[in-house]
Amino acid sequence: MIDVTVMGGGVFGLATAWACIRRGARVRLIERRGFGTGSSGGLVGALSPHVPENWNPKKQFQLESLLMAAGFWREVESVSGVSSGYLRCGRLQAIATDRALELARARAATAAELWRGEADWQILPEAECGGWQPLSPSGYLIRDTLSARAQPRRAGASLVAAIRARGADIVTGEGEAEGRVLWATGHEGLAELSAALGATVGGGVKGQSMALRHDAGAQAPQLYVDGLHIVPHGDGTVAIGSTTEREFDSPNGTDAQLDELHERAVLACPVLHGAPVVTRWAAVRPRAKSRAPMLGEWPGRPGHFVANGGFKIGFGMAPKVAEVMADLMLEGCDAIPEGFRVEDNL
Repeated sequence: MIDVTVMGGGVFGLATAWACIRRGARVRLIERRGFGTGSSGGLVGALSPHVPENWNPKKQFQLESLLMAAGFWREVESVSGVSSGYLRCGRLQAIATDRALELARARAATAAELWRGEADWQILPEAECGGWQPLSPSGYLIRDTLSARAQPRRAGASLVAAIRARGADIVTGEGEAEGRVLWATGHEGLAELSAALGATVGGGVKGQSMALRHDAGAQAPQLYVDGLHIVPHGDGTVAIGSTTEREFDSPNGTDAQLDELHERAVLACPVLHGAPVVTRWAAVRPRAKSRAPMLGEWPGRPGHFVANGGFKIGFGMAPKVAEVMADLMLEGCDAIPEGFRVEDNL
């Protein structure tokens, strides 16, 4: 007897399967192609908060998830024996102008209130940032201690190993769904849901990224410059990403847009000059119409549920998404925030 079938082996599906298993549910996990592939098989793994202002349910949800992450990944690793690459490493952001510096200082006060003392948002002169940092025209950088990183492929493998260790029925290919069914099937699932509901609730947005061979240090923070993530990982690589492409011909092909990102990263962080490229990657990420994760019951299909639309923040949101979906499917407790429901995207 199966209590919950999870369709989809990306981070939302894997994390929710794990949360259900922890509560004693019998779980079947079905992935048609390969676990941790698609948009969850990327390189960057930046787990970062939104700016601490104009607070809303999405930002609060993300804050709670980021604060849960250390315990979540520690438990997964203890069961699986596989490192997720998780580290609460913090983040450094360049400050380009005097106006941006003034705004950053105002946000430091707001962060102290909204982050409840769990993390800091600081303004530091370049000389105090340790050498691994982006160039900053103002001479100052933002340092937050809430940001973290995970290595997406390792994190996916760690979740799969933990789920297998707890005796779940894991199926690669076609499988039969039993019990309550969670659809966490990425951009293809958004297309299927849109067709079923007769309205576009989201779609796919392509992203490209790359990894360079450069050892920034085991505790090095991630860097953020003008929309570009530069994330050091524990295996001696630095990931750079990513593009945002609404129109594309090749969903998994890389091109000159990624080369441009590489050039921007080297300009922002000259220490990366000459670092060899290890991997180039591209895939299509699921983006809900509301831009928030899409969670809840599948309208008009009793016993079926949706967890989709992670887009660029899926790994950061996954611990909280998993908790909320396990609450809903196993206990009937609906704690989905405003703006996150399937209906909010119609």
